[in-house]
Amino acid sequence: MSHDFMTQTRAHFDALAGHLLGQLRADEAATLNLTAEESLFVRFNGNRVRQNTDVHQVGLSVSLQSQGRSVEQSLSLSGNVDADRAALDALLQRSRDEVAVLALDPNQVAVCNNGSSEEEFHGALLAADELVQAVVGPAQGCDLAGFYAGGVTVRANRNSAGQSHWFATETFFLDYSLYDGPRAAKGCYAGSRWDAQAWAANLGRTRALLELLKRPKVDVKPGQYRTYLAPRAFSDLVGILGWNALSAAAWKQGRCPFKKLAEKEARLSPLLSLGENFGLGLSPRFNSLGEVSATHLPLIEQGALSTLLVSSRSAKEYGLSANAASESEGPRALDVAPGTLAQADVLKAIGTGLYLSNLHYLNWSDPVSARVTGMTRYACFWVENGEIVGPINDLRWDESLFEALGPKLVALTDQAEIDPAVDTYFARSLGGSRVPGALIDGFTFTL
Repeated sequence: MSHDFMTQTRAHFDALAGHLLGQLRADEAATLNLTAEESLFVRFNGNRVRQNTDVHQVGLSVSLQSQGRSVEQSLSLSGNVDADRAALDALLQRSRDEVAVLALDPNQVAVCNNGSSEEEFHGALLAADELVQAVVGPAQGCDLAGFYAGGVTVRANRNSAGQSHWFATETFFLDYSLYDGPRAAKGCYAGSRWDAQAWAANLGRTRALLELLKRPKVDVKPGQYRTYLAPRAFSDLVGILGWNALSAAAWKQGRCPFKKLAEKEARLSPLLSLGENFGLGLSPRFNSLGEVSATHLPLIEQGALSTLLVSSRSAKEYGLSANAASESEGPRALDVAPGTLAQADVLKAIGTGLYLSNLHYLNWSDPVSARVTGMTRYACFWVENGEIVGPINDLRWDESLFEALGPKLVALTDQAEIDPAVDTYFARSLGGSRVPGALIDGFTFTL
C-alpha cells in the first residue's frame, strides 16, 4: 500500500504542477511545495485502544513571484485531478490579485533551478490488524498510555525554472508512558521496521525505570549538582538551539543567544561537535526553495562555531553566503557526535548527583547569556556513590549553555540515540535528532 500511495501522489503532483506552471505569464515565476501522508494513528490508554483512525491527506502550497513581489497561498487536495485543477486555477487568480497590490520585496530570492533529487525510504511496518496485539501483548500487566503513528510521509518541490525534488519515507513512532498511580516513566520506540524484540527491550527499559520510581522519594534542595542527562533529556536541551541560537538572521538582528560564539568571543567544550546530518534520513535535504543542503554540515566543531545556518533570504539581506538552510534557520536533522563514556559506567561517573531521563517546559530565561530554564520530568533520580537511591520531586533548573556545554561538560556517552519528531499538529512532522547522553558538573537547580 505504501508504494501505491507514493506512486499515486507523485503522479497527481506532477499533473497539477504541469497544469499550474504552464499557465504562468512571462513576468511570473512560481514554486510549489507538496506535503502528503498516509498514516495509521492509534491512541492507547490502560493498555487498550482508546482511539484509532487512518489519515490520508495531501496539501499544496504555491509561492508566486511577479515584478519583485511575492505571495504564498496553500490548499488541501482532493485527489481528483479535475477538481484540484479547478481549485488551483482559483488559487492562482487569488495570488495574482494579491501580489498586484503588495509592496516590493527588497530581499526576494529569485526562483531558479537548484537541480533535481529523488529519495525514497521504504520500511516494514505492521499492518493495521497486527498493530494492536503487537503493542499491548508484550505490555500485559502494564498501564500503558501512548500514541502510535505510522505510514508514509512525502515532501516534494517543483518550480517554473525546472527544478524537481521528491522525498518519501515510511516510518513509525510509538510515544508512550507506563504508569503506576501518579508515577510515570516515559519511552519512545521508533523506526522504519517494526521489530518485536526491539520493542520488548524498549518496554523492558521503561518498566525498569518505573520500578525505580516506587522507591521512597528523595528531597533535593536547590543547588548545583553533578547531573546526567539521558539522550532524550539532552535532546531537549540541545533542541533549543533551534530557537535562534544557530540562526544567521537572529545574529545579525542582535537576538542570537550564541552571539559571543558567532563573534569568536567564546567557545564551548572541545568535547562537543554537532551539525546537520541528512544521512540519517529524518528529513529531506531540500528546503522550501528547493535548495539542497550538503549531506553533512558541521555547525560546531570541538566547541568552536563552524557556521551558522544561513537561508538565501538572510544571505541577500546581510551579504552572507547561504548554506541551504530553511527559512526558520533551525536544524532539521541535528546530529551530536558521541563521546567515550560507556552506558554501563554512567552511574559510577555521576557518583553523587542526579540522573534525568526527561526535561520539559524549556525556554530562554536570558538569551543574551544563553541561559535556559526548564523542569525535570518523569523518571528522574537521586544517585549516591554510583547507585540510584530514589526518585526526586520535579525541579526547576536554570543554566547557561556557555557553561553547561562549556567547562561544565564532563563527558558524552559513546552511543547516541535517535529522538524522532513526534509532532502531529495538522500533519506528521519530519525531522528529529541523534544525540548521546551528557554528564554535566554543577548543573544549577533553582526551585
